[in-house]
Amino acid sequence: MQFLEKLQQFNIILASQSPRRKELLGAAGVPFTVGVKTVSEDFPPLMPPTEVAMFLSKKKVMAFSKELTHEKTVVIAADTVVTIGNEILNKPSNKKEAEYMLRRLSDNQHQVITGVCMAHGETVNLFVEKTSVWLRKLDDWEIEHYIKNYMPFDKAGAYGIQEWIGLVAISRIEGSYSNVVGLPVEIVYSELKRLLKL
Repeated sequence: MQFLEKLQQFNIILASQSPRRKELLGAAGVPFTVGVKTVSEDFPPLMPPTEVAMFLSKKKVMAFSKELTHEKTVVIAADTVVTIGNEILNKPSNKKEAEYMLRRLSDNQHQVITGVCMAHGETVNLFVEKTSVWLRKLDDWEIEHYIKNYMPFDKAGAYGIQEWIGLVAISRIEGSYSNVVGLPVEIVYSELKRLLKL
């Protein structure tokens, strides 16, 4: 029996409302259901971005501690942060914040960091993936056009690489493309094999 068939015997929960994460995990052939619990996205001040991403993904998984008592349950959660220098660009809450973020990213290099937490029984695995992304200089009208037509308020850093802005403005990428979309699915797939010893 191959790996994807063996996964059918598990109850894999993706702890995320993100349509992009759902799409990526589904495209990898992993059978899962979506389960979301309300978790505070607060984190300790001065925590480094890599730790923030791991801290928040673990928080999301730990909200499923009751479900994890079932031996066939696996919970996967992720948190993505965008950083430029020492500044973390979270999801913008309004147009003004989105404009600010896109101006910061314009003609600059930034990092997309995704922390992933996977749990099965008592075992909790945490890992992080980093991708460097370069954006060319954005014109003001491009920023306006993108925000108006794509409403990037559910995206860290105020943009989606798979959308118009990613197609026309990203000049270079180093690392995992799927990580920038929201889930480093190639790593999640191999870590799932390792976690379940399949």
